[in-house]
Amino acid sequence: MTARSHAPGRPDDGPPGAPHSGTREDREAITQVMDRLHRAWARHDADAYGGLFTRDASYVTFVGTCYSGRDDIINSHRVLFRKHLKGTRLAGEITDIRFHGPDTAILVGRGDTYKGRRAPRKPSKVQTLTFVRESDGQWRIAAFHNTQRKALMEAISFKTTPGLIPAAQR
Repeated sequence: MTARSHAPGRPDDGPPGAPHSGTREDREAITQVMDRLHRAWARHDADAYGGLFTRDASYVTFVGTCYSGRDDIINSHRVLFRKHLKGTRLAGEITDIRFHGPDTAILVGRGDTYKGRRAPRKPSKVQTLTFVRESDGQWRIAAFHNTQRKALMEAISFKTTPGLIPAAQR
């Protein structure tokens, strides 16, 4: 997992409702959770993978399947690792981490599965994860949403309607 565009910072409570900048330690802890997620996937260890999610986590796949709770995530990944995702690894990068209070963060990244030694140069999925710090002090994933990126459609829409280009890409 590579991290980009999230500079370490000190907490900044700011005005009510303003995003919390998080601490360097919190950003590193969340990045480490993502690293452990990738390592668990590479080992096809559904228990370790699912253990990084909250007990009541929501998990939405790029095909739209919705899993509810850690047990559902673990059980579905046991099957996926034996069949459709057998031999795969994860590639990914973090594009943004934003804190919404001291115990909640939203991570946006790009990711993909692959076989062999070479990860895809441009991951084809956009992923949004909600992290929460649980009572044991550990950051866990409370919600995961995976969307298949349609790069050609995106390029066409940007070309024909430039106002659709996100500010970060202008």
